[in-house]
Amino acid sequence: MDRENPVKDKSFQFAIEIINLYKYLTSKKREYILSKQILRSGTSIGANIEEALSSQSKKEFIAKLNISLKEARETSYWLRLLKATGFIQKDELLVKSEELLKILTSIIISTKQNLEKK
Repeated sequence: MDRENPVKDKSFQFAIEIINLYKYLTSKKREYILSKQILRSGTSIGANIEEALSSQSKKEFIAKLNISLKEARETSYWLRLLKATGFIQKDELLVKSEELLKILTSIIISTKQNLEKK
């Protein structure tokens, strides 16, 4: 049985919300370009975290989490853009993406520090 992993769980829930946002943007707002971008980057965060969790080394783990971090930054960009252009009104997903950014940054920093101590 898998033990609890907050960043894995948060990124999975976030991906579900991104998929629902994509459905909303394409069906209600008829927006296809930005919605595809955010779908790709928003679901990629968790996919790369999953890959990181099966890494064979700490360096590989850091590399995969850095990809997740980049995808989280890109997702935050698309969310800010969608809000600024009136496609979405609420900040909930943006807050969640910023939280993922902070968590990923913290994990990467602490893993690098632990790696340097060895």
